[in-house]
Amino acid sequence: MTEKDQKKAAQAFAAYWKDKGYEKGESQKFWIDLLEHVYGVENIAEFISFEDQVKLDHTSFIDGYIESTHVMIEQKSLDKNLRTGIKQSDGSILSPFQQAKRYAAELPYSKCPRWIITCNFSEFLVYDMEKPNAEPEQIFLKDLPKEYYRLSFLVETENQNLKKEMEISLKVGELVGKLYEAILRQYKNPDNPETLKSLNVLCVRLVFCLYAEDAGIFGKHEMFGNYLKQFQPKQIREEIIKLFYVLNTKPEDRDPYMDEDLAEFPYVNGGLFADENIEIPRFTEEIVNLLIENASESFDWSEISPTIFGAVFESTLNPETRRSGGMHYTSIENIHKVIDPLFLDELKAEFQRICETKVHKTKVAKLENFRDKLSNLTFLDTACGSGNFLTETYISLRRLENDVLREIYDGQMLIGGEGEFNPIKISINQFYGIEINDFAVTVAKTALWIAESQMMHETEEIIQSNIEFLPLKTNATIVEGNALQVDWKSVVSKEKLSYIMGNPLFVGYSLQSKEQKSDILSIYVDETGKPYKTAGKINYVAGWYFKAAQMMQQTSVRAAFVSTNSITQGEQVAGVWKPIFERFGVHIDFAHRTFRWDSEASLKAHVHCVIVGFSTAPSDKERLLFDNDTMKKVENINAYLVEGDNVFIESRKKPLCDVPAICKGF
Repeated sequence: MTEKDQKKAAQAFAAYWKDKGYEKGESQKFWIDLLEHVYGVENIAEFISFEDQVKLDHTSFIDGYIESTHVMIEQKSLDKNLRTGIKQSDGSILSPFQQAKRYAAELPYSKCPRWIITCNFSEFLVYDMEKPNAEPEQIFLKDLPKEYYRLSFLVETENQNLKKEMEISLKVGELVGKLYEAILRQYKNPDNPETLKSLNVLCVRLVFCLYAEDAGIFGKHEMFGNYLKQFQPKQIREEIIKLFYVLNTKPEDRDPYMDEDLAEFPYVNGGLFADENIEIPRFTEEIVNLLIENASESFDWSEISPTIFGAVFESTLNPETRRSGGMHYTSIENIHKVIDPLFLDELKAEFQRICETKVHKTKVAKLENFRDKLSNLTFLDTACGSGNFLTETYISLRRLENDVLREIYDGQMLIGGEGEFNPIKISINQFYGIEINDFAVTVAKTALWIAESQMMHETEEIIQSNIEFLPLKTNATIVEGNALQVDWKSVVSKEKLSYIMGNPLFVGYSLQSKEQKSDILSIYVDETGKPYKTAGKINYVAGWYFKAAQMMQQTSVRAAFVSTNSITQGEQVAGVWKPIFERFGVHIDFAHRTFRWDSEASLKAHVHCVIVGFSTAPSDKERLLFDNDTMKKVENINAYLVEGDNVFIESRKKPLCDVPAICKGF
């Protein structure tokens, strides 16, 4: 359903059910009506069940349960208070929520609800069981026409979306891998580094074309595939060269006599199709079939997750990761362990506070100021790989901006002429990265463009107006280079920067190459430029912490990195953290204690990681310490990631107390 359809359906639903509702007679009709007409559920009998039995000391019944989205419903009559206790058949006094929790406790683990909703027809209280001590979200029936999206979890959970996106992205990554191998076999010098670079650029361009035809960017569905179908395999090479030239040429600069079906392709811009004199081999029938029948016709590329696919794509085509088992990427769940406490949770809370403003004009003014704030945030990933941290951050901010637009425009259609009006303020120009692999740099930029396109479609549905995507007008700044040798201030000034984040390289000190050891020794230096005595015995990832601490001096910049847990244990702690704490005045703002990081590689290496968020600016905020699924607010987090004072355990040559010195050990 479109935004417009849902709003209209929610208005009709709220009007019909106003002042109606008694528990036994109308509960099922109420929920069936809501799910079918407002949220578009088709097979309602398979989607929700009513009156499921649950065995306590007697048989009770669950009013409603949605297994696919793990939602339990406890329904009461119109006049019932959802927050007060009600006498049960066994004589106990329980609120509707307590009643539902008692049912949930008797269910198998796989059926335990993520969400519990208590409802009295005029009010919904939504309890998120991931936050069992939090206050419920309150939604009134009368407000449903403008707040229907707050109940969208009934039919579509984020985890289900992620699972679907992951499956599609992995399948497409596998397909691109086959295409890569088939094209590679046609090169005259397949082992030549320049050949591999050409092949990588070619694959990025082909993937963008496949995505663009399905996402509507080219204007017609399967436009790219249909264009290629006209030609024999031996002609495809020449036609692709022509197409790339057209995609990189403004309409006014094109040959006015070119074929119409070629002239229909838009000007892309952004440097994606810029002439780099790349080598393109002849295409065989196998390649053409993979490109047209398998890639163009069999997949809907618009459904891929740019966050996941960017990394899968880079892993598929990067010889180093292919040799080590392929498919390495940071999961979206783990990315959010970094970005949520670093900035996203605060921004979401600020948005919710603004939405509580009673005067509409004042609320709109605050929301516009909030959007301005979002558009002025700047992000740097100093080991960005294929850009999954940057991409997921961009998507999260744009979703937040779309929530703001819903509040401001409330379903109004914005008039500005076709393609002339663009209400979007957040831009991929706000994102910066450093990456040592040249191909990953290209993939990161492409993933961000795909994310921009997808989020633009969501905005179009909200404002009920079209926005032109092409030619590309924005570009993330991704610099190719060794992040420990690059001056970060040359990528983005520290006065402009807001956040530093990422998943830098872990290498134990005994496994570091000569160049890596040199990197650390040149970074971990005191005010005189002399390396700290422990610099030769710390993990390579420590270099990112030191450079980030330098970068954030006299600023409000905050940072968070994923790291091996060894930097928070044993002798590494003093070596890594003491210079940073003492020289730069760093304090840890939040941390995830050790958790297992499962690689998506076929070799399935397990790495035990921590996440450390830190800054140097004064702050009176409580520190957040995460341990598995629990979170604790503490006054201070030390370098061992425990609540307590900043202390360091170091080797000593003298005893702590008055005892004889050891002269010989056995």
